[in-house]
Amino acid sequence: MGATQRRVSYSGEDYSPQRRGRHGGAVRRRVLGLLTLVVIAAGGIALVPLVRRAIQHFELPLQYASIIRQQAAEKHLDPALIAAVIYAETRFQPRTSPTGAEGLMQIEPATARFLAHRSGATAFTLTDLGTPQVNIAYGSYYLHYLMNEYGGSKVLALAAYNGGETNVNIWLGRAQARHERFTIADIPISETRAYVSEVLGKQRDYRSKYARQLGYT
Repeated sequence: MGATQRRVSYSGEDYSPQRRGRHGGAVRRRVLGLLTLVVIAAGGIALVPLVRRAIQHFELPLQYASIIRQQAAEKHLDPALIAAVIYAETRFQPRTSPTGAEGLMQIEPATARFLAHRSGATAFTLTDLGTPQVNIAYGSYYLHYLMNEYGGSKVLALAAYNGGETNVNIWLGRAQARHERFTIADIPISETRAYVSEVLGKQRDYRSKYARQLGYT
């Protein structure tokens, strides 16, 4: 993602996290479902709950919960929202994209430099983005920045995180010219529209499933 313009599509060896996630999730469900049947067939009925919990974790993974809680508190964000963005970006499997986006929250170099300058981080280097704590800190800072830019609107902030602020400003201007409220349906890029919907849905799921780990209870 750039400070004002983030990639909105993938090509070549890159891929959409939403499409990859749905396909990968189906494969994991089949594999883990088969594992459950094998356990039952082997007489390990007592192990079935453990297998089911493993399936649930594969479906909705969570790592670095303490870092997420810390950054959520510092940036005044919902920890489930941070977890949901990580899920949508990388499924908690950090990588480097062909555009150079790095780590769990897929921070692009231009965005990282913008955030480092804005936050006064003088010792930051791009290789720091490979560290989960730094990556989550910068991704959370960017989310906080976007939420402020768009008056607390999660829809607009998430659309900008995925589709770029330039695009969102254009879309928002069109809606305002029609004297209409901007909604998810007004996002013309299908990937960004799906991304926003996925993050909002996963935010609810993370809050429900990981209430203790994310500090709700």
